[in-house]
Amino acid sequence: MWKYKYLILFFAGLLLNCGDAAKTEDSTGPIVSPSKSYFVSATISNELTAETLKTLAKGLGQNDLLEKIKYDVSTYKLVYKTTYNGQPIEASGLIYIPKGLQGKAPLLSLQHGTTFKKNDAPSVTGEFYGVELFASAGYISFMPDFIGYGASSQVFHPYYDKTHSALAVIDMVKSVKEFLTKEKIEFNDQLFLAGYSEGGYVTLAAAQEIETNKAHNLTVTAVAAGAGGYDLSEMLKGVTTDIEYSYPSYLAFVLMSYNNTYNWNKPLTYFFRDNYATALDTLLTGEYDGGFINSRLTTTIPDLFNTEFYENLKEPQGELQLKEAIVKNGVAGWKTQIPIRLYHGTNDEIIPYRNSEITLENFKSQGSADVTLTLIPGGGHGSSFLPMLKSFVPWFEEFR
Repeated sequence: MWKYKYLILFFAGLLLNCGDAAKTEDSTGPIVSPSKSYFVSATISNELTAETLKTLAKGLGQNDLLEKIKYDVSTYKLVYKTTYNGQPIEASGLIYIPKGLQGKAPLLSLQHGTTFKKNDAPSVTGEFYGVELFASAGYISFMPDFIGYGASSQVFHPYYDKTHSALAVIDMVKSVKEFLTKEKIEFNDQLFLAGYSEGGYVTLAAAQEIETNKAHNLTVTAVAAGAGGYDLSEMLKGVTTDIEYSYPSYLAFVLMSYNNTYNWNKPLTYFFRDNYATALDTLLTGEYDGGFINSRLTTTIPDLFNTEFYENLKEPQGELQLKEAIVKNGVAGWKTQIPIRLYHGTNDEIIPYRNSEITLENFKSQGSADVTLTLIPGGGHGSSFLPMLKSFVPWFEEFR
């Protein structure tokens, strides 16, 4: 649950073609491929030289990356086919291609954090995100906008929805492969996934779907995921027992997302007190950032919600529709063969680090041998991505 814009924010706390339909059941129904082809278009949006990238990295204190920056990079806006609630839809993102690369390159998908403003989606801003540095180091890199932004901005973002989170990544991977084949750009079978906050959640959702649904015909090489709300039931427990939450816009985003995505179509007054329901009807339209939205809400949880809704939420048999959706959308561990590194700051004020501890315990209890958790002492939600970055980049390099 975090949003990053430009490299300084991305690095400070960021913000494949399969022939048959996939048939895995999930919270929104079966995942079904829209067609046998995913690629729609690719439009050049930017070009940066390796020297420029070195200057940018140096100016941002990323000296550890300098020796890895070797290639000029071309950035393209990619439009691809995916699905939303089982219906075909076009989505978008950015792809970063190293120029003059010799040999086959690995693929690296980076998932950004929470974005409230539609215009802040990667392919819309056209700004420097920092993914270019990975491309300059020899990875064919990309960043999906996620459904609800860019080419699919007409729909409400399915926030913390496992099916759509996975599809946004997986179908972009497939589209990227089609595009690279069309352009005769060589790539190998390695696929790395990384993300922080919502991006961490999306990363695990995509990894789980790829590993458990062989119809995608993909294999994940390694995963780095930081500070995601993987165990949503644990997050709900905090909502019903804590009094204060410093970023209430996230709570509103989840409820409004589920209300839209699953067509519950309940009035906002069902979830929120009247004054906040009225405000949110305007605030979560994609025009305002999280800080502004928070300033119009309250950090006192019982005061934010409709009293009846909140009291029902605390009862074991209350609000079962919501609780069932939360359980189905959790990604807190499965039996995996994928090497996975989890990261979390011990002072995270947005997503408690206990969430990652529980996720690790779940991975281990289900027989996953190659999953670890790195706790970042004193790290907050906005300060823990840099330490994570410095750890997972050299780790990814070990696989190449």
